[in-house]
Amino acid sequence: MIRLIGYFFGIGIALGLLAAAGVALYVGNLSKELPDYEVLANYEPPVTTRIHASDGGLMGEFARERRLYLPIQAVPDRVKAAFLSAEDKSFYSHPGVDVPGLVRAVLTNFQNVGSGRRQVGASTITQQVAKNFLLSSDQTYERKIKEMILSFRIEQAYSKDRILELYLNEIFFGLGSYGIASAALTYFDKSVNELTLSEAAYLAALPKGPSNYHPFRQTDRALERRNWVIGQMQENGYVSREEAAKAQAEPLGVTGRGVGGYVFAGEYFTEEVRREIIARYGENSLYEGGLSVRTTLDPHLQIFARKAMQDGLLKYDTLRGYRGPVTNIDVSGDWGKALGEVKGLSDVPEWRVAVVLDSAKAGLDIGLQPKRDGSGALVKDRETGTVAAADMSFAMRNNVGGKLVRANSPADVLKPGDVIFVQPKEGAKGSYILRQVPEVSGGMVVMDPHTGRVLAMVGGFSFAQSEFNRATQAMRQPGSSFKPVVYAAALDNGYTPASVIMDGPITIRVGNTTWSPKNYDGKAAGPSTLRAGIERSRNLMTVRLANDMGMKTVAEYAERFGVYDKLGQYLPMALGSGETTVMRMVSAYSVMANGGRQIKPSLIDRIQDRYGKTVFKHDERGCEGCVATEWNGQDEPELIDNSEQVLDPMTAYQITSMMEGVVQRGTATTLLELKRPIAGKTGTTNDEKDAWFIGYTPNMVVGLYIGYDQPRSLGKGTTGGGLSAPIFKEYMTDAMKGVPPVEFQVPEGMTVISINRKTGMRAGEGDGGTIMEAFKPGTGPADSYWVIGMGEDGSSGYGADLSPQASKAINEGGGGLY
Repeated sequence: MIRLIGYFFGIGIALGLLAAAGVALYVGNLSKELPDYEVLANYEPPVTTRIHASDGGLMGEFARERRLYLPIQAVPDRVKAAFLSAEDKSFYSHPGVDVPGLVRAVLTNFQNVGSGRRQVGASTITQQVAKNFLLSSDQTYERKIKEMILSFRIEQAYSKDRILELYLNEIFFGLGSYGIASAALTYFDKSVNELTLSEAAYLAALPKGPSNYHPFRQTDRALERRNWVIGQMQENGYVSREEAAKAQAEPLGVTGRGVGGYVFAGEYFTEEVRREIIARYGENSLYEGGLSVRTTLDPHLQIFARKAMQDGLLKYDTLRGYRGPVTNIDVSGDWGKALGEVKGLSDVPEWRVAVVLDSAKAGLDIGLQPKRDGSGALVKDRETGTVAAADMSFAMRNNVGGKLVRANSPADVLKPGDVIFVQPKEGAKGSYILRQVPEVSGGMVVMDPHTGRVLAMVGGFSFAQSEFNRATQAMRQPGSSFKPVVYAAALDNGYTPASVIMDGPITIRVGNTTWSPKNYDGKAAGPSTLRAGIERSRNLMTVRLANDMGMKTVAEYAERFGVYDKLGQYLPMALGSGETTVMRMVSAYSVMANGGRQIKPSLIDRIQDRYGKTVFKHDERGCEGCVATEWNGQDEPELIDNSEQVLDPMTAYQITSMMEGVVQRGTATTLLELKRPIAGKTGTTNDEKDAWFIGYTPNMVVGLYIGYDQPRSLGKGTTGGGLSAPIFKEYMTDAMKGVPPVEFQVPEGMTVISINRKTGMRAGEGDGGTIMEAFKPGTGPADSYWVIGMGEDGSSGYGADLSPQASKAINEGGGGLY
């Protein structure tokens, strides 16, 4: 018997050894197929790129996987405890695989055979790292074995803290967020170190199945799982019984984090920065590189610019009547559901989408678009309100086929089911004002002339309505706002503000045809100084001046200032008939505002990579002595401005002084109400298609235009001074509040002389009609009266032949007016 037992024992040993050899061979073969776990040492996960305003406010985030990498040292102990309790309580003691837990899982799965229940696992955090980083998610025994082998190896190669760091930054938490830092912001709009016990426990519950514990769709299951995690934390000794009970009694408290967390009104600016980052570094760097971008945007100035531009567009648009409702829906049943599907303007929170429920002579009864809860579902409550007839007065003039047709009652304008935009009436709860999205649009840029930093940008009425950025992408004729470039070129080449030019008819021959430019008012003032030509925006004088000094010089300065890359050298271009952008025009005026130095417009101050290393900096000024390790009595270091001088500083002051006259006596006198030194120029293109104004103080340049995206007339009599200058005024009123006025500084060496405003000659003592004019050294008022552009025979005009390109420009009607 003993012999038989021994025999069977030997066979068992042999079979066991054979099985062990088979397992060893199987595991050995699997080991050869395993990926290299050492890649974890250099692991760089896709990280969110964040764009910030100049004050640090968050403007936007770009990522394929929304993740912010957080070192383990920055994760609070209580947050670590929540994840260890939920996922792997013996993490800091096991070698990579929790053997007791694995045995329990095997026994449980054996008991559940045939029951239809899903098999349970016993993955440690290390195993999850192995699976997430190096393996697939296949539910197979082979993958599980590979996972365990890799876990042993990972534990030998890396510290526990490093493994936990990889885990917490890699896992998916739902709602598009990856990693604990992003999840804390997404669910609670908090940083990780601000999380409460209950919030940390809920986040720790999510990796097991984010959709199973959705805060709004699966609230009960989410609470149950969170409370289980809190219970495990108590059982493991991380929190007391009282702390656990208090945390378990709290609601989930998920707030979510939408676009409201971003800097308001910065969408056009953010999109422009996004395009620049892609152009500079490529899409992968933007969406995966974890860049930190500090922009030049001033949030306060951005809000002022947006408001001024929107007010101006609305004022113009409402004077041209109502174009009808957004759409129409059925209001016989629950109108809220259908209204909830209508897209509003997310970046115009002052407005709400509404539907007309009833219309009568007194006004409208309206239903407001229902709001949405955290899950995105429409709330059940239905809000209603009214629009009085007086608060929709502009709509009583219907725009039908371009003609205004007056209505007798609101019922003639809107009917039940019409979807409209409304704005709450201040101080009257439940009362609203009818609104409509302007058909006209425009662009605006605010810039620091000394650095080129763009402080604010408006690309249109609403980014949600149109992402086309009219400040940087719209190519428009600048019209008369280009004239200061022509005059600056003249002042830099021997002319003075007191030089006299004939403001009289001129005829340009183009083959067998002729071009006879005219002033806006159709009149001619006769001989006038350059200053008068700018102040009153005289086309005839500008054409004569450009012809006298040569279009080659004008083109050179236009290109030097950055208005055009290459300007056609024919006379209509002197009136601003070439196309350019608001950004370029503001940059050109910055040259005149800063004393003649070339600047590079910039939306970005600095870019840092994911490790905090600066990879781009806009400020290229040199600084000798800035890197001194200690102070030994040396002078403070000075920044060395290495920008190119493209205009004589004295010329810059002269043209600035002449444009101050535009505000004081010319086409922009509405700005006198600002009561501060301002230089600027209006611009109106042929057929009143675009209205411009560009103006500046010593430290800020603001430029804008208004026009239809498909250019057409803004209306007879519309000018830059009447339409765009008031927008500039509204902006400056807000932006300069509390800022003391600053005078433009006369460069050292210039002589200020009293001259006759009409003749440009030195004024005698007691003469009337005089003005103080600045002259460069060696120049001054003319000793004798001479008129540029007057023929020897006394005629006021002369002919000139033009090139075919000039002929084309004339026939297309290019050129500025006013």
